[in-house]
Amino acid sequence: MPTKGKYFFNEHDGCKITDPLYEKYRYSSQQHPLLLFLLGIVFAYYVTLIVVLCTRDDPREHLTFTVAVCVASAIFIVIYVLVYIESLFWCRLKLFAAVIWICLLVLGYVSVFDDKGSASQVAAWEQVPFFLFIIFTAYTMLPFGMKDAIVVSSISALSHIIVLAIVATRKEQETPLVFQVLANASIFLCGSLMGAFHKHQIQDASLDLYRYTLKCIQVQMKLKIEKRQQESLLLSILPAHISMGMKLAIIERLKETNDRKKHDNNFHSLYVKRHQNVSILYADIVGFTRLASDCSPKELVVMLNELFGKFDQIAKENECMRIKILGDCYYCVSGLPVSLPVHAKNCVKMGLDMCEAIKQVREATGVDINMRVGIHSGNVLCGVIGLRKWQYDVWSHDVSLANRMESAGVPGRVHITEATLNHLGKAYEVEEGNGHLRDPYLKAMNITTYLVIDPRSKQRASNNHQISEARVHDGLKIRASVRMTRYLESWGAARPFAHLNHRESVSSDTSAPGRKHRKEVTLHLANRQRASESLDGCRTERVCPPSVVNYKNTSQKGRMEEDIHDKMVSTIEGLSSAKPWCGTTDDFRGLCGFLLFFVEMGLEKEYRTIPIPKLRSYFVCASVVLLCMFLVQIFIMSRTAKLGISFGIVALIMGLILCICFADKCWRSCSERWPPVRYLCTFSKKVKTMPTVRLPLAAIAIGSLLIIAVFNLPTTQPTGNYTASPTDESATPYYTYCCLLGFIACSVFLRMSFELKLILLSGGVVGYFIIFNTWQPLNVNNDTQRFIMKDPRIMTNLYLALFYVTLVLLSKQVDYYCRLDCLQKNKFKKEHEEFETMENVNRLLLENVLPAHVAAHFIGDKLNEDWYHQSYDCVCVMFASVPDFKVFYTECDVNKEGLECLRLLNEIIADFDELLLKPKFSGVEKIKTIGSTYMAASGLCVTPGQENNLDQERQHAQIGIMVEFAMGLMTKLDGINRHSFNNFRLRVGINHGPVIAGVIGARKPQYDIWGNTVNVASRMESTGELGKIQVTEETCKILESLGYACECRGLINVKGKGELRTYFVCTDTAKSQVL
Repeated sequence: MPTKGKYFFNEHDGCKITDPLYEKYRYSSQQHPLLLFLLGIVFAYYVTLIVVLCTRDDPREHLTFTVAVCVASAIFIVIYVLVYIESLFWCRLKLFAAVIWICLLVLGYVSVFDDKGSASQVAAWEQVPFFLFIIFTAYTMLPFGMKDAIVVSSISALSHIIVLAIVATRKEQETPLVFQVLANASIFLCGSLMGAFHKHQIQDASLDLYRYTLKCIQVQMKLKIEKRQQESLLLSILPAHISMGMKLAIIERLKETNDRKKHDNNFHSLYVKRHQNVSILYADIVGFTRLASDCSPKELVVMLNELFGKFDQIAKENECMRIKILGDCYYCVSGLPVSLPVHAKNCVKMGLDMCEAIKQVREATGVDINMRVGIHSGNVLCGVIGLRKWQYDVWSHDVSLANRMESAGVPGRVHITEATLNHLGKAYEVEEGNGHLRDPYLKAMNITTYLVIDPRSKQRASNNHQISEARVHDGLKIRASVRMTRYLESWGAARPFAHLNHRESVSSDTSAPGRKHRKEVTLHLANRQRASESLDGCRTERVCPPSVVNYKNTSQKGRMEEDIHDKMVSTIEGLSSAKPWCGTTDDFRGLCGFLLFFVEMGLEKEYRTIPIPKLRSYFVCASVVLLCMFLVQIFIMSRTAKLGISFGIVALIMGLILCICFADKCWRSCSERWPPVRYLCTFSKKVKTMPTVRLPLAAIAIGSLLIIAVFNLPTTQPTGNYTASPTDESATPYYTYCCLLGFIACSVFLRMSFELKLILLSGGVVGYFIIFNTWQPLNVNNDTQRFIMKDPRIMTNLYLALFYVTLVLLSKQVDYYCRLDCLQKNKFKKEHEEFETMENVNRLLLENVLPAHVAAHFIGDKLNEDWYHQSYDCVCVMFASVPDFKVFYTECDVNKEGLECLRLLNEIIADFDELLLKPKFSGVEKIKTIGSTYMAASGLCVTPGQENNLDQERQHAQIGIMVEFAMGLMTKLDGINRHSFNNFRLRVGINHGPVIAGVIGARKPQYDIWGNTVNVASRMESTGELGKIQVTEETCKILESLGYACECRGLINVKGKGELRTYFVCTDTAKSQVL
């Protein structure tokens, strides 16, 4: 097997021809079939010679020739078998080629000298076609390199010229020997030049095809990685049972965008399903808001990620599905997507584990935080609504009740309803919860609640206090947020999107069971694992050494190269075993067992019309062949006017063709002054691009050469007894040699239509057979006792047949190779388009979770596994809710248990999302939806580190844009009201100020913003009035400076903030600005 090499290269990088895999590829796709063809042709040729010899003469009289032919045939059979099992002997090709060449050379000289042991009959014209065959096949069919082929062909030509020049002097010649030697040299030179051109073109095409094949395989590998990343990314956003439908929707949307088509459906797609008998858990971290106010951006992101990562781990262990994170609130469901009979036990166990985890944090750090958990069992509608920032969510009255159970719960306890208790049986001990005393909704609905008693609490009650004091003692002088961060980092939760950067990784769902959980460490151990912190909170973390990171990158690239190598080896094996031009495959179909066509007609048309960049060089080669024919006939034939005129006409035709081909290069400067030249230049460019132009020109050029080869044959019929003169005998074979040069000229039109070459070669060989078998000089003095290798008539027919078969099979293989090149490039193009589609889908998916500037932090070839966190000084936050939807939402058979109500909510949110597509609101970022509440922010797309460079006017303009966006939402809702005959009104709250943004969660990464600004904006909405936009006093001042009118509402009581003076934005002013 070839050794593994470097398979990553840029567009302009060269690929080493000495690359073992490339050598194997070139052998399998090109050299292997050609070598088999050559062995078969030569074997058939020698079998024909033996048969003819047996019919005309006694083989024992030419024992040397007979033995040599038989031995060579046996050697060819052995080599054929060895080449056929190429997997064992492909690296011995040059040895095989040398053996074949030596055998052919020996047989050529045996044919010259084996005439009953007499050398007196040797002539200079003997075996010239066979040596021409050796020279041409050394370039085109034997697996020699270019340098080796030049050496082999030169030895073959020079040895024939020197040996026969010496031997042939013993016989008197009418035609001077020097002219015959010069004619032979012209023939050999022509064959060598055409063979070298053929080999150079095929080598370039082979290298080009190898590159494209390699690129195609690279794209296939990348496509697999993209698909894997896409699936992991999609599953990190949505559960598998609805992700596929949404993936197809994204791809369809991309196609509609590319085709400029619009969707005609009146409703947006709804991806929501109903599930019964599930348990819903809501959990809130009590005291976290106070702790978060003391955190740096990174500390907050790390803290939340570690906490919720731990909760995700607990959720997986207890067969629960995390739904969403709302600030420091975490909620999940058990019984999705597959119904579980123990869903209530799972949720209760998870709630107890969460309380225990927070208890451990409190004991280890001394930070006063706790966990409040509420659980209810019932039915839910689950899925995704809207067009942007998809987040899996659940809706139902039971979900709202579970939320109430959390808010009415007790810190450190799990608060459950009677419905959940009924599903628990006697699995846990409970006590009265008295939730109705803490929440009016529970009292109004007459909900009986209970508190679950944790079995572990009794066992650990005695030693909790001692452990807590021991663990906290080392960190009393450190800020609470730092103590929390250091301790939580010891849990080792995965970072967001870390699984997307490793091709060998799978989702955490599949890797978690086999993963050993990192042992939790106490605070003083965590301190030792990290660098010390200065008083200002700055800290240097211990990260992986560069060598480790480089090793990861290197090993990942190494695995990619191994995959590409294995794929290339399998591709090579496929090329070795495939014989598509002999039958029908997935890509090719044969016609009459020989002609080859693509199965896909569109690809066949593309192949027929594909431009041929080096077409001009074909006609230059044809001109060189014409020159060599002229030299041969000038040296050998009578120099008559007919010969000069005929070659002059053909030379004129060839010159005109060359003028047409090179007009755009040679006469470009004259095209502006002379309009006819401009038209000629335009026509010249069409030669290589239009088959209707190049095919007739090629037919004229090749046809002229095939005709001129025999045009000057004597046409007068002799009378009486005609005896061929020595001049006729020495000149006659050279007409055949010119015909063979014409055949070779036809073969150098490599990328030309095979059918055209087949017609020209077939027409030429049939015509030559007729001409030479009826031409008088070849039929006179036909001595049956003459050795067949010296009989002009027999050898003319054999050589014509030999070259015809050889060149047809060579042209057929070239045609297959060109088709393979076209097919591979077409596949590469399609796979590249598919790869780009996958990249676009990945980008849309990621941007549906994160803002575009945040998505750039995680996606792409770069390995970026750092936390994403950013603090902003001025961000405008908006909460807009449809409170009436809670009244509108009912669960009954008429609306499919609330499904049709959610369909209307989906239309509302989708219309809100479409408003974000307007350029005016490009700076507005949707954060999330919470039930029927829409959360958005502006000012988040500022490049980190440059927000201070923005002038105050631009920062304030973001607040005005958010007000206009809120008015746009009101307008959208009015339109929905008109079509749905409803009277929904929007309640909006807006605030501005500093926030912290970040991405948390590894299993389901989520972008969110935190801070007092967000909390106040939420309170502005919840304490607002329908149809109005409520803002704080600071925001009001900025809006008034922007030209908005605001109306003072007065002081209102805001939870956690006391009394705040708030204002309503005058909607008429805002509406006029929107219009």
